Amino acid sequence: MSCNKSPRTIHSCGTVLLIVLFGLLQAACGGGGGSTATTTTLPVTTPPAITPPVTTPPVAVSNTQPLVIDAGPADTVNTLFTSVTVCVPGSTTSCQTIDHIQVDTGSVGLRLLASVVQPSLKLPQNTATNGNALVECTQFADGYSWGPVRSADVRLAGQTASAVPIQIIGDAAFTVVPADCSSSGPAENTVKAFGANGILGIGNFTNDCGIACATSSAPGAYYACSAASCLPTTASATQQVQHPVAMLTTNNNGVVLQLPAIAEPGATATTGTMTFGIGTQANNALGTAKVLTIDPLDGTFNITLAGKTYPGSFIDSGSNAYFYPSPSTPLCTSGFFCPASPQALSVLIQGKNGANSLFNFNITNADSLFSQYPTFTVLPTLGGAGFDNTTVDLGIGFYLGRSVYTAIEGRSTPGGVGPFIAF
Repeated sequence: MSCNKSPRTIHSCGTVLLIVLFGLLQAACGGGGGSTATTTTLPVTTPPAITPPVTTPPVAVSNTQPLVIDAGPADTVNTLFTSVTVCVPGSTTSCQTIDHIQVDTGSVGLRLLASVVQPSLKLPQNTATNGNALVECTQFADGYSWGPVRSADVRLAGQTASAVPIQIIGDAAFTVVPADCSSSGPAENTVKAFGANGILGIGNFTNDCGIACATSSAPGAYYACSAASCLPTTASATQQVQHPVAMLTTNNNGVVLQLPAIAEPGATATTGTMTFGIGTQANNALGTAKVLTIDPLDGTFNITLAGKTYPGSFIDSGSNAYFYPSPSTPLCTSGFFCPASPQALSVLIQGKNGANSLFNFNITNADSLFSQYPTFTVLPTLGGAGFDNTTVDLGIGFYLGRSVYTAIEGRSTPGGVGPFIAF
């Protein structure tokens, strides 16, 4: 899954020292006048028992959950997954945990494939302003997904975001897709086409469209659907599909993705950690990470490659390769780059705040990778043609071997108020 094309897209052990004080019994001798000495025997007393202080163990950190890159349910490469639990709002029993949900910093919101949601999990339908069902067309760079907006309690790392508007993709109750949605590319309404059981968009914004959808019923976004038709509609900021992390009661100002470095040519699989919050607990401190602010409307910044600056650039854990314009590099039958020999590239990432960072990466022949390492699902040297002439998309390979922070708009962090990225 590549970046979403909506107006908001893009993407030690502590030791307790217990000191016990022991009482000292002292025998005192009293002397009197005269030649006769008297001896006083003191009663033997037992010191009171000393009760050790009760120590409360530290509260377990509940802001992390595991990540994995593997083949997933659709035999993909370079796809980052986690598991998410969804419940009927207010219920602790009507719940389902769904694995292999793609983790995507290039979009916002939770979207689940209808085919993997248990029929017994009856999530309530959200409505548009006119009372009809609210349905969304989610347009990605490589296709579209269609389905209703429903409400769910979303559990992440032991915390719960309540009544979150999410999208159910491929819902059998909404099969008629407006032409202004379907014209954006092929449908991605099945697990095989989508490449995952769903997607968890953890980008920089609190909702997936923002003021554009709140003030305009532009085609290709939100629709009010009746039994007879689906018409474009506005959707307020709270009606739109929401960032679940932003709706948590704590650790809600951003997300940290941590993945190990993978040596070339790659690996069969790898694991990592997703941590919620930035600077809210000891395990998500910003430390020495460099903060790069982004455009507050679309999440982009400048990347300079081969002497040319691309102003619509971004980093995206949901992109399975490095995508950039390179007409001279031949394409494989798979659609990825197939250079005759490995290419060493260097880009300068430039935040809107003037901060910058140099990043080096390699691109190798995708067809050779796939044929020589058919069991590898982590391929750090995979590249592909850019979406347009203004964009460099640093995909999942950028995340390998570092901690990457995604700060949510309007939320305070030790690195300033979001939105920004840091690494």
